[in-house]
Amino acid sequence: MWYFIIQQDDLSTVQYRTLQKKAALTEVETFYDPYPNLYLFDVERDGYADFVDYLDLEGIRYEATATKPSREQLLDQMR
Repeated sequence: MWYFIIQQDDLSTVQYRTLQKKAALTEVETFYDPYPNLYLFDVERDGYADFVDYLDLEGIRYEATATKPSREQLLDQMR
């Protein structure tokens, strides 16, 4: 499983819905100002290439990791 972290304001509604269809699970981590809300997309190994291709073609910034980050880890990265 791969986990893709994307800032909520980096995606249009169409992009978000497309990524939801490609992912096994989508989670939203809501933070208060000054931190942005994040989407966490869980993607199966066999869907990795298709998911990354879409992100790259759309010019979407992302971070990918093989281990699921905790809420605290996500917040620490933004501090």
